[in-house]
Amino acid sequence: MLATRLTRALVAAALASASLAGTAVAATAPAGFGPHISFGHGAGSSFSGGNWGGYASFGSWTTATASWVEPSVTCRSTNDLFAPWVGIDGDGSSTVEQTGVATDCSSGHAVYQAWYEMYPAAPVYYSNAVSAGDHFTATVTRSGSSYTLTISDTTKGWTKTTTKSLSTAKHYSAEAIIESPTDSYPTVSGNTISFTGVKFDGKTLKATNPSALNADDRGTNTWIPGAVGADGTSFSITRH
Repeated sequence: MLATRLTRALVAAALASASLAGTAVAATAPAGFGPHISFGHGAGSSFSGGNWGGYASFGSWTTATASWVEPSVTCRSTNDLFAPWVGIDGDGSSTVEQTGVATDCSSGHAVYQAWYEMYPAAPVYYSNAVSAGDHFTATVTRSGSSYTLTISDTTKGWTKTTTKSLSTAKHYSAEAIIESPTDSYPTVSGNTISFTGVKFDGKTLKATNPSALNADDRGTNTWIPGAVGADGTSFSITRH
């Protein structure tokens, strides 16, 4: 589902209110993060990526965890919107349980917000301060139909943990992903986003037979994940 500028303006207003109140707030409508879909931009296009870029592994996983450094960006348009996140489900299923950091340019400059989402429910954004250069670790853990979503800003020293139930969840995959539901990324410093410490059920990413996913960027560029590192838990996604 593509986010509209109106939707994201309403979300921004809700976030501002939440920041004053010191609470998390549900978006007034789905902001667009959700299952893996393919975009494609016409027959013969070489930019055949979708809304997800990174690695996904299929299986009935109970834990997905990863770390990253939130990149510095320059907004190219008010349509730019993307997030690195960690989650369970969504590649081949209609539910996703995920947590990460969204960078939204709808105001004309980059606004960083940590969030979680139990898709198809709307995302919930935290009011904790986030800055480019902050180090994050995120984990999603499943126990039956209950999911615990934890995200930590180890630079600023805060952690948010939320537990929710979703009886319709398929627990079909696990992933470490960057996503732009608007098919529009800002300019990312170095044109690279890196994940480290990626593990599913305690196994290294490499040991889970992961599938690489390319993310489309306006039909003119593609974010392509590189090979998994020698440690088996790290990889970078680069804009080409």
